[in-house]
Amino acid sequence: MSITITPAANERMRHFLAATPAAAGVRFGVRRTGCSGFAYVVDLAEAIGEGDRVVEVDGLPLIVNDKSLAMVEGTVIDFQRQGLNASFVFHNPNATGECGCGESFTIS
Repeated sequence: MSITITPAANERMRHFLAATPAAAGVRFGVRRTGCSGFAYVVDLAEAIGEGDRVVEVDGLPLIVNDKSLAMVEGTVIDFQRQGLNASFVFHNPNATGECGCGESFTIS
C-alpha cells in the first residue's frame, strides 16, 4: 500500500497520538456521505479491528480498513493552515470528482 504523509501532516498526527498514548494509531479511510459520495476519515484508532491493515508511514502507525484501501491507495495526506483555519488536505489519484465545497469526492 502506498500512502504518503507530508511532514506537516505527520507532525499534526504525532501531536494527536502523543495526547492519547493508548491509541493504536491514526485511522485513515473513507465513509459514504456528502453530495459526491465519499468523505475522508482521519481519527485516532482505539484498537485494530478485523479487516484493518496497519501501515507504518515514516514511523507513524496508519490504520486503513479493507473497504477503504482501494479508494485511498496512492493518496498524499497534507496538513495546511490558511488564516484561522487548519485542516488535512488529500491528494487522491483515485478521485474522479469533488463537490463544490470540497468536503466529499467521487470515485468511478
